[in-house]
Amino acid sequence: MKERTPIKRAKQLQPLSRDHHHTLLLCWKIRKGFAKDIAPERIKKYADWFFENHILPHFVAEESYIFPILGSENELVKKALMEHRRLTRLFNEDEAERSLSLIEEELEKHIRFEERVLFNEIQQKASSEQLALISSLHEEHSFVDLKDDEFWK
Repeated sequence: MKERTPIKRAKQLQPLSRDHHHTLLLCWKIRKGFAKDIAPERIKKYADWFFENHILPHFVAEESYIFPILGSENELVKKALMEHRRLTRLFNEDEAERSLSLIEEELEKHIRFEERVLFNEIQQKASSEQLALISSLHEEHSFVDLKDDEFWK
């Protein structure tokens, strides 16, 4: 198995990478909920809250400040935008168990793609002015989790 070397992320993109980390934890929580035989509706309630409070604002930041660095015609950006639309549709589905299973799988793949491929390309192409703009527009906030129903514990 090929060993992965840690990615050296530009300081200005690190807050977005930390968002990705918290979203990977959402995927873990969904898997943990299924493993503990938690009612899918309970898991979906948390996932929907996370989507509204963390994922949607993250998508807006990426689409507004990050993706324009490569441009709307870039194939990597097109793929990311397509995945954003697909994930949004999955979060809006009513069938909790089916949508959660797909969300967990597709969300993790999407984050890995952005971290390992797209952000690396953006980091290589971005000018210092563009990185400074990202830093000034996307302030890092302390992550706040919903503690109402910690089904994963």
